[in-house]
Amino acid sequence: MAYALFIGDYSYSSWSLRGWLLFRRFGIDADIHNVDFQDKDVAQQMARHAPARTVPTLVMDDAVVWDSLAIAEELASRHPEAGLWPADPGLRALARSLAAEMHSGFGALRNECPMNLRTAYADFTPSDATKADIARIEELWAHAQKRSDGPWLCGDYSAADAFYAPVAARIAGYGIAVSAPAQAYVDQHLNDPAFRRWRAMGFAKGATLPWYARDHAQKPWPGPAPIPAEATDTGTPENQTCPYSGDPVTHLMRMQGRTFGFCNAFCRDKTVADPEAWPAFMQLLEA
Repeated sequence: MAYALFIGDYSYSSWSLRGWLLFRRFGIDADIHNVDFQDKDVAQQMARHAPARTVPTLVMDDAVVWDSLAIAEELASRHPEAGLWPADPGLRALARSLAAEMHSGFGALRNECPMNLRTAYADFTPSDATKADIARIEELWAHAQKRSDGPWLCGDYSAADAFYAPVAARIAGYGIAVSAPAQAYVDQHLNDPAFRRWRAMGFAKGATLPWYARDHAQKPWPGPAPIPAEATDTGTPENQTCPYSGDPVTHLMRMQGRTFGFCNAFCRDKTVADPEAWPAFMQLLEA
């Protein structure tokens, strides 16, 4: 079965993050297609895959699935071995309930705090409605982790965690105060290698979109600080082929006084953004 996953901007599309994690976190291959949030209406760009009008959208040989929760269920049906939902029936029911409430709720948090992985804010004060959403989220997280004994919401990482990854990003990015256990769960997402790779790709592909910005003082991103690296046009790379594609080197990066090569600007720039997020590069670095 060939899968084509259409996603929006890495830095801003919270629903796309959920859809992408459902593939990458569970080892399911898909060809990724980026829908441009800057130049065209999303529905217009998705017209050839009607009735889809939004992202993420999954296009398969026999169907089009244009809703993230439907994508989760369809992948779980087609790949039961992948473990998108917990094997334990009680935890599976809990995970599905958690994902469904996230999918349909928390409108105040969504509207007041659009996901923006390019920046973090220092002086945001949530409205009463957003505070109520956060209180409910904390209640759900505490119940799930008490029931499952962690480390994620329902034991091992499940589709429910993929659905709450953008919620964690909002709490972190807007500096919203939560309990210590809830903050620990947020930090798990910020440290998750798949989440870090997604965020790094946002700096490598796509522009800063001003309509997502909010008028608050900015602060450094609260997640792990990346190893400093920079793109360069000069130097002799240690490697002759790209660590990701195996294709010949055309673009260069400098880090820790060493020069490395990649097959295109995207491969280089996503690595510059967060070198430790990319196992293939780290193997090259440590070789």
